[in-house]
Amino acid sequence: MNKTILKNKIAAAGGKLPADLVIKNGKIVDVFNQEILSGDIAIKDGMFVGIGDYEGNEVIDAKNRFVCPGFIDAHVHIESSMVTPTEFAKAVLPHGVTTVIADPHEIANVSGAKGIQFMLDDSNHLPLDVKIMLPSCVPATPFENSGARLLAHDLKEFYQQERVLGLAEVMDYPSLQNADDPIIDKILLTDEHNLPIDGHLAGLDTTAINIYRTAGIRTDHECTTASEAMERVRRGMYVMIREGSAAKNLNALIPAVNSNNARRFLFCTDDKHLDEIVEEGTIDQNIRMAIREGLSPLLAIQIATLNAAECYDLHQKGAIAPGYKADFILVDDLATMRISEVYVSGKLTAKDGIYVGEPLQAKEPGETLTKTVHIPDILEKDLQISIRETECANVIGIIPNSIVTKRLEEKVQTAEGFFVPSLEQDQLKITVLERHKNTGNIGLGIVKGFGFKTGAIATTIAHDSHNIVAAGTNDRDLLAAIQAIKKLNGGCVVMKDGEILAALSLPIGGLMSEKSFLAIHQELKKINEALVQIGFSGNFNPFLTLSFLTLPVIPELKLTDLGLFDVGKFQHIKVGI
Repeated sequence: MNKTILKNKIAAAGGKLPADLVIKNGKIVDVFNQEILSGDIAIKDGMFVGIGDYEGNEVIDAKNRFVCPGFIDAHVHIESSMVTPTEFAKAVLPHGVTTVIADPHEIANVSGAKGIQFMLDDSNHLPLDVKIMLPSCVPATPFENSGARLLAHDLKEFYQQERVLGLAEVMDYPSLQNADDPIIDKILLTDEHNLPIDGHLAGLDTTAINIYRTAGIRTDHECTTASEAMERVRRGMYVMIREGSAAKNLNALIPAVNSNNARRFLFCTDDKHLDEIVEEGTIDQNIRMAIREGLSPLLAIQIATLNAAECYDLHQKGAIAPGYKADFILVDDLATMRISEVYVSGKLTAKDGIYVGEPLQAKEPGETLTKTVHIPDILEKDLQISIRETECANVIGIIPNSIVTKRLEEKVQTAEGFFVPSLEQDQLKITVLERHKNTGNIGLGIVKGFGFKTGAIATTIAHDSHNIVAAGTNDRDLLAAIQAIKKLNGGCVVMKDGEILAALSLPIGGLMSEKSFLAIHQELKKINEALVQIGFSGNFNPFLTLSFLTLPVIPELKLTDLGLFDVGKFQHIKVGI
């Protein structure tokens, strides 16, 4: 800020100069005291400069609506929306989200530093303020193959970029526990810049919390119970209350929030599919749900705004107050959180659920990011799982709306010594194929809980290494789905009787589309219709659930390209018992 701008702001704050914009007749949400204030709100050069009695060059009549700070999503993987940051902005701004703390580790696992830079480039100059946390674990563990490997020296130059806030979720707990040099080097590099570090404590005990906090790690978004949340808060962590598409933890965690500890909680979505963003919302949905669970609307708004801003040292965000950035929303009713208008830096950006800001132009991703599916030709025999005479096997048990799974031991059907999927027992075949370096690695397993009656599904969205993952009722459709994914160069496919029922092309890293978010929303509807045709009737998102069955840092049993993985033992195990 130069001297003239500062002097003009001070003059506007004191009423000696007219403000650029004044909001009148609004009920101001005070997130500091959790009160409702009255008065004019003055804005100069995109910043709030005063609350009181003001005149401005432009006046907005709030018409007795509530004036709230813009919401902050404290942890999100934009890639999980399946659109670029440019299109993601158009989708979330109408829901009152004006800032996101994004971790681009999905594209980084596919394309390394070039993937991170694409996310930075495509999110530059957007009305949505996209802050970046640098991926800490690429790959997530040494028990799988991803498209890249990032060490501290690969991240160093990114810290010179203004929108880079710190180090993203440290999920490789064994490496942290052992103080291995690669993760310690990243932590020390971040500490040199005095920036925050996010954690990932899925299923871990209090000793692990001690280790994470000792390493200077500030947050966790993997709590699934109120008691887990309390243990983290007791040891000085911020707890992110997550409500995404696969992991839905809000109802379980809200009981942990009370008047004494509320400032240690944030809202996040982590991973949310575009159809749910459009139809449900993002952080606005978190607020609505929290209110239904008994949280006061003003406290829920504080969690969605000021708490996140202070956690990430965003000193000019999260409040309607002088010296803060003029990101705000007009809300008709706090309980229903119906948002009528969204403003960024004092400029109207969304109205009645539609983006109305300046036209946005996406960046070209380049071939490095658009040609990422490399697998050899495979046959049905390559998908066979050998089961010994006992006919017992380790089975991945799906928990609906959770990324945690159960390790089941069940009897399975066999023929000539090989596993045969059973519709009666809901035991399907699942496979993970390494797709970055053409290694030919194929991991095979058994999964229970999808409820498909026929066909197969496949996708290149497979956290976090994003190999091809497919699940199905028979080898013919499994193989056909994999081959279709290869032709698409990444995406999602629903297959039945060797025919494609629906397909979504995601050419950018096998994760994102270059199409508009509205076009992708329509294509996702076709995917959902096709899922019904193969017998899916569950109350969870099967593609997002499938995509997390490959993440070997989330309990209990997962599948990588190297085989079935026991997260508790942190080692691969055999399918047959």
